[in-house]
Amino acid sequence: MVRTLLPISALLLGSAFLLFGGGINNLILPLRGGSEGFSALSLGLLGTGWAVGYVLGCILMSAVVGRVGHIRAFSVTAAFAAIAILGSLLAVTPWVWIPLRGVQGFCFAGAAMIVESWLGERAEPHTRGRIFGVYTMVNLAASTAGQLVLSQGDTSGFLFFVLAAMFYCLALVPTAMSSSSTPKPLVSVRLDLRGLWRNSPVAVFGVFMAGISNATFGTLSAVYGERVGLNLATITLFASIPVLAGALSQIPVGYLSDRMDRRKVLLGLAVIALAVDLCFILIQPEGRTLNLAFVAVFGASIYAMYPVIVAHANDHAPPGTYIQVSGGLLMVFGLGSIIGPLVAGWGMTGSDPRALFLTTVAAHVLMALFTLLRLARRAPVAAEDKGAFVFQPMARPATPQTADLARGIAAE
Repeated sequence: MVRTLLPISALLLGSAFLLFGGGINNLILPLRGGSEGFSALSLGLLGTGWAVGYVLGCILMSAVVGRVGHIRAFSVTAAFAAIAILGSLLAVTPWVWIPLRGVQGFCFAGAAMIVESWLGERAEPHTRGRIFGVYTMVNLAASTAGQLVLSQGDTSGFLFFVLAAMFYCLALVPTAMSSSSTPKPLVSVRLDLRGLWRNSPVAVFGVFMAGISNATFGTLSAVYGERVGLNLATITLFASIPVLAGALSQIPVGYLSDRMDRRKVLLGLAVIALAVDLCFILIQPEGRTLNLAFVAVFGASIYAMYPVIVAHANDHAPPGTYIQVSGGLLMVFGLGSIIGPLVAGWGMTGSDPRALFLTTVAAHVLMALFTLLRLARRAPVAAEDKGAFVFQPMARPATPQTADLARGIAAE
């Protein structure tokens, strides 16, 4: 194992720095924005800006890297991500933060794609699964640690903005100092909605609704926690525990989806998420224990949906199109991520934090109903024709390079 990881240790370290800074970044902005009196709509637009930038980064970064090379492109993305978060500290207004958040999304997608491309280049067929698993765990641990560190200081000052910027800059050091050869060109993805829909309507509709739900919660969970009276330490757990629960739940969910109709698994996840949505709306839990218990179940359901959807789509895809299908679904997920925080933020502007879960309940109801409809109209994939469920990193959205790095696992 050591021999496998040693050659890619610099890339894993760079990714850890990147995700640690990203974890701080993702939580400090809504917390600080809320304390500065930003409206819920403007805080939701931070998530929309991030999603727009991230999708554009996934689409355009391959051309940027082709022009200037991997190391230069990575250095530029890390530098601009640091500049963007420091700019947010200098100009504390939503109309500056929203476009800067879009810049961060673009840079984060680009930097992640470059690291993943490098890992894919260094991975041998027999080590790909281990490398992908370690990379996923590093990302999860670093992102969660970045969020949890906010409970150790004052979010009203400059500390966490500067700390995130420092880790963005640290992320470029391992790759800049690496003696590895230049990786192959990045994977380029073209969005073909008609082709995706013909391949699997459930996957397209489901991943769009998952984008709405997951991005809404990821963007506004801290705002919800603050408005229902949770303290800072509990808010950081409220945002972090769902990610950990989602990662753990993929083990039993993956086992089930490999042995039964994946659409039934997706339906079950949607029903569980819907039940928790209704608990938050109707019970309106107060205090630490009940909120954290509910949100753990919520994260275990919503963050396991994306890999089930991707696996289902690839069960129906023609051979050799794994990356195209997975990358196309990522783009649809991104489109949902643009809409969700905007709608929920607008609803929460009326000072009712439950609007967050009213948005997610709508997404989960529609997902469940459409999945039921398709179950009645299309037979399940035969067990021998199904691919393998692939664990997906929950610390951030995937990129087309994630699909490239994981494709060997699905093929085994």
